Parts: sequence; structure tokens; C-alpha cells
Amino acid sequence: MGGSFVIIIAAAVVFIFVLLIGLFKRYKRCPSDRILVVYGKVGGGGIEGRSAKCIHGGAAFIWPIIQDFEFLELTPISIEVNLTNALSRQNIRVDVPSRFTVGISTEQGVMNNAAERLLGLTQQDIHDLAKDIIFGQLRLVVATMDIEEINSSRDKFLENVASNLEAELKKIGLKLINVNVTDIKDESGYIEALGKEAAAKAINDARQSVAEKTRDGSIGEAVAVQDQRVKVADANAMAVEGENLAKIKVAQSDALRIEKEAEALKISTAAEKVQSAQALEEAYAAEREAEAARATRDKASQTADIVVPAQIDKERVEIAAEAEAERIRRKAKGEADAILFKAQAEAQGLLEVLTKQAQGLDQIVQAAGGTANDAAMLLITDKLPELVRLQSEAIQNIKIDKVTVWEGGGQGDNQTSTANFISGLYKSVPPLQDMFNMAGMELPEFLKGKTPEELKQIAESLEKAKDKPE
Repeated sequence: MGGSFVIIIAAAVVFIFVLLIGLFKRYKRCPSDRILVVYGKVGGGGIEGRSAKCIHGGAAFIWPIIQDFEFLELTPISIEVNLTNALSRQNIRVDVPSRFTVGISTEQGVMNNAAERLLGLTQQDIHDLAKDIIFGQLRLVVATMDIEEINSSRDKFLENVASNLEAELKKIGLKLINVNVTDIKDESGYIEALGKEAAAKAINDARQSVAEKTRDGSIGEAVAVQDQRVKVADANAMAVEGENLAKIKVAQSDALRIEKEAEALKISTAAEKVQSAQALEEAYAAEREAEAARATRDKASQTADIVVPAQIDKERVEIAAEAEAERIRRKAKGEADAILFKAQAEAQGLLEVLTKQAQGLDQIVQAAGGTANDAAMLLITDKLPELVRLQSEAIQNIKIDKVTVWEGGGQGDNQTSTANFISGLYKSVPPLQDMFNMAGMELPEFLKGKTPEELKQIAESLEKAKDKPE
């Protein structure tokens, strides 16, 4: 179904396209050298209906079937007419060889006549038809005029021919373009005799005129000689007088010239000096402007050489100082941030340590039954071995290279001097009670008065108790 619809659409498009092409071909344009004649049904009807429509220099659409068209050529047609034995008004037969140029008219009504009577004819047919009409009208015009009028008044003859012939040519759609009559002859020799008479009369008139002119020439020559001599004398006198007057005028002119030259020299000298002064003034002004321009240029050059580099150095120093200050600010800010972060970290760490210690002490106090003394006993008991070790090591690193004894080896307490010396060293170690007192703490009662040896034994027993399995 869809394929059939597409085929129908394509066929319709092709049909419309072909129809448009056909319609476009029916639109005819008329060239300037032709007349387009549209015939068929061209509008109107009955007695007043037109048989054709003529178009010159335009275009028209030719309806198919009901209309058709043809062209009429506007090319001029030259027709040679050798009229012979035509009777004039004086019944004298004359020959009038001539050439006529006709063509189809472009006037609206005359074009319709041409469409009705010349459409379909060839150029030769139109030539022959026009020639017959011209022959008849030319004979008619000759018959209404005398030979003298035909021979002497060619303009009047041509005007009569054109007026009579043009009306007849319009009836078939033609118009007269040009008429050219070459020569007119008659069989009786009347025109030739008229020519001879005119020629003889012209010759006699010419001879009389020559004689008269010769006579007038002789008289005129004598008068001319007389006039010549008088006028020559007068001319000589006038020439001398003219020479004298000319010399006077020349002298006056020379004096005037010298005066004018002196005045002109004075004016030119003054003008030259004025121009020189103005030139010097303009030169000085130009030099002042040049010096001012040079000073401005030198100032600008020195400014560019000294001020600009100094300003550039100043800006560079300012930029470097600002950069250094910014670097120091950033470095100080970084160090301050680092110190702050370090202090915060140390404080956080100390807080954590103290928090843990507080939590541990809280747990120890809770383990001791909530009694602070018992908790202190637990802590001291736990650190007692370390305290004893520190007391024992107080004199451990003392180097004794040599011991000199000056007294005897026996003492009242049955001890040697060396033993007393060592015992004195242990006694020099501060007791545990003094160490707690210096720390601002109270030593538990069961540890008070204990010697280092006793404390050591207690610590060893605590260590053993800790090492025993539960």
C-alpha cells in the first residue's frame, strides 16, 4: 500500500513538472525586429471581435488548443519601380525610374491589417504586392502634375507620391519608409529641350556677364591706377608723419619705460629687503623652535637615561622588598603555625599522658578500696625495688683507685678500717625517709627507719612474690 502511494505521488509530480514545462514553452516573447501575431480565440466576438492580437516588443501566453501564433518580419523591403510611358497632365509620356523602401508598420491598427492580409506570405510575395500598389499610385501622381513641376519641384512630386502611396500601403499593413527618384525622361524630348533652352539661356547670360565684367574691369583698372597714385602719395605723407609721431611716441615710451623700470627696481629692492628680513625673522624663529625642541629632546633623553632607570630601580627595590617582606611574613607565619601545631601536639600528648595517668591512678585508688594511703602503698610497693636499686647504685660508680690507711687495722667494734670506710659510704646515702621528705611526701609507717639493706631485702621479697605464679 505504501509503495503504491509513493508511485502515485511520483507520477503526479512528474505530470505537474511536464505540465509546467509545457506551460512555460507556451509563453512567447516578441523580439524587437518582429511582430508576434496571436490568432484563434483572442477575446471579443460577433462583428466587433478581433481576428488576431498583435504584440511588438512584449510577450504573451499562448493558450494551448484555442490559440496559436506566428511572427511577422519587420525587415525593410527595397522595391525598384521603373515606371515608363506614364501620361502627365499635359498628355506627355514620361519615364520615372525610382526606388521605394517599405516595411510592415508597428502602429496598432496597421499591425492588425498586416496580420489579416500579410500573415503567412513570404518576403517576395509582400514585395510583389507592394510593387503593384506603388506602380498604380505613381502613375496617378504623374497624371496630376505638369512635366515642369515634376522636373523642377522634386520635393513636391515626392510629397504627393508619399501622401497618396502611404494611405494605400496602410490598408495592407505596410508603411512607406523612403522614396528616391533617380531621373525623369520623356519620349518627345520636351524635358531635354527644356534643358537645352535653359542651357542656352545660361550660356548667353554668362557671355553678357563676361562682357560687362570686362568693361567694368577696364574702367575699374584706370580708376584703380589713379586712386593708386593718389593714395600712394597720401600714404607716403602719412607714413612720414606716422614715422615722426612714432618716434615721438617711442621717445615718450622710452622715458616712461625708464621711469617704470626705476620705480619697479625700487619696489623690487624694497620687496627683496622685506623678504630678506622676513626670511631672517622666520629663520630665527625656526632656530628658536629648533633649540626649544632640542632642549625638550635633551630633557626627555636625560629623563629617559637617569630618571627612568632610577624609577625602575626604585620599583625593582620596592618589589624585591615587598617580596622579601612577604617571604618573611609567610616564613614567620609558617614557623608560628609550626610552633602552634607543636605546642598543640605537645599539649595534646601531655593531656593524653596526664589523662592516662589520672585514669591509672583512679583505677589504683579503686583497687585499694578507695583509700588514698592504700593506693600510695601500692605505688610505693610497686616502685620499691627501683628505689632500692637507685640507692644501692648511688656509690656504685665511684672509682676508688687507692685506699691509704694510717691507723691500725683493729677497732673497738671488731671491725677493720676498710670495713668502716665502706660502711660510712653506705651511710652517706640519704635514707629513704629523707628522700620522701624532700619530695614533700610521707613515707609509710612500715618503711620508716629501715636501712638500705633492709629495704633491699623487702624489695627482693616483693620481687619474688611478683614472680611466683598465681
